[in-house]
Amino acid sequence: MERKKGREDVRGKGLSRRQFLGRSAAVAAGAVGFPYIVPASALGLNGTVAPSNRIVMGCIGVGGQGTYNMTAFLGQPDAQVVAVCDVDTKHRAGAKEKVEQTYAAQKADGSYKGCDEYGDFRELLAREDIDAVTICTPDFWHPIVAVAAAKAGKDMYCEKPLANSIGEGRAVCNAVAQYGRVFQTGSHERSRDNARYACELVRNGRIGKLHTIRCNLPIDNHAPIGPQPVMPVPEELDYDMWLGPAPCAPYTEKRCHFYFRYILDYSGGEVTDRGAHIIDLGQLGNKTDHTGPISVEGTGDFPRDGLFNTAMGYHFEFEYANGVRMICESSGTRGIKFEGTDGWIFIFIHGGNLSASSPALLKEIIGPNEEHLGRSPGHHRDFLNNVKLRGTTFAPPEVGHRTGSMCHLANIAMKLGRKLRWDPDKEQFIGDEEANRRIMPSLRAPWRVV
Repeated sequence: MERKKGREDVRGKGLSRRQFLGRSAAVAAGAVGFPYIVPASALGLNGTVAPSNRIVMGCIGVGGQGTYNMTAFLGQPDAQVVAVCDVDTKHRAGAKEKVEQTYAAQKADGSYKGCDEYGDFRELLAREDIDAVTICTPDFWHPIVAVAAAKAGKDMYCEKPLANSIGEGRAVCNAVAQYGRVFQTGSHERSRDNARYACELVRNGRIGKLHTIRCNLPIDNHAPIGPQPVMPVPEELDYDMWLGPAPCAPYTEKRCHFYFRYILDYSGGEVTDRGAHIIDLGQLGNKTDHTGPISVEGTGDFPRDGLFNTAMGYHFEFEYANGVRMICESSGTRGIKFEGTDGWIFIFIHGGNLSASSPALLKEIIGPNEEHLGRSPGHHRDFLNNVKLRGTTFAPPEVGHRTGSMCHLANIAMKLGRKLRWDPDKEQFIGDEEANRRIMPSLRAPWRVV
């Protein structure tokens, strides 16, 4: 594992954390005449995982989704969460309590106090003992934290969408590559067995030639709200840090936490929220994980006043260089339909159940000489495995970035109200400077992505 300069001073010259701990345990176990007994857990005996083989983790952003991901890693025997970070003291206190209760239940004396809490992610990233982090902040914070984590030598499990703009997503990809980090985008739908099987059927021609992909992205019960009153900032919330790189704005309850996703300064609405799952499967089935469309057009119902300003209804379409069209609408059963010359397959989101033009289609066996997509051991497990192996996850940053970019392309086209041509290699709009100005947002000082 590539380590940042200076880490060896803490861990022993030239040794990684795991090597250092492993050798320390071996020395202790072999010390003649030393009245010291190494516990079985330190050596990885009795079904336990030795500390030298555990991936030490910190969790940045521990609201609803952040706590979900943290809990998933708490359930992995070779991961150990030692720190949590959130700008809301209630969030981080609750997360710290959950971590310590989980580990206390595994100890004979029922006691554990080994989780630290932070209000600033930079303090957590400065810890030399942490190998990997989760990034589950609001979308607009993802790229700043991810680039900083890459520079700090941390591997990352980062929630989708990868960033809140196309330019920032590219910056994340570049940083992960430059610093040699392992990265998993939280697009967990692509780790479901049924979804991967359906995409194998499509890629191997079981529905004939693919011509259309239909994405259903219903809004559900989310609706625009009118102007909101200015409220006192709650004592538990560091509101200036919550805003971070976003423009200054008065505090009101529904600006923060769950509701951030319906405000364009912070997110892209349902298009980037669930779209990052559904469009992602379209990319997988279309063999376009590492590229994108050549045009986008659409219409969106953007509220004209009030706090929420993301599209609350929409219809947008992409065209790929291979002739496939992707059509996305804010109606229908949430999921994605692949249509070919000989049939169709529908993947339900969330859950991964399938339906098809013929029941026999879903009994097809992918032959040994056909294209296989592999199966995931689970999205979180896949991340940990690749941290150890220094391999590529099921949703590496380039994949997350390309999917996220499509969501942003749709929002840009709908806001401008015209068809846009896109160069997926240069990641630029063709002949439209107004659209190109929306690729990278301005950030509030002193925050920068690079």
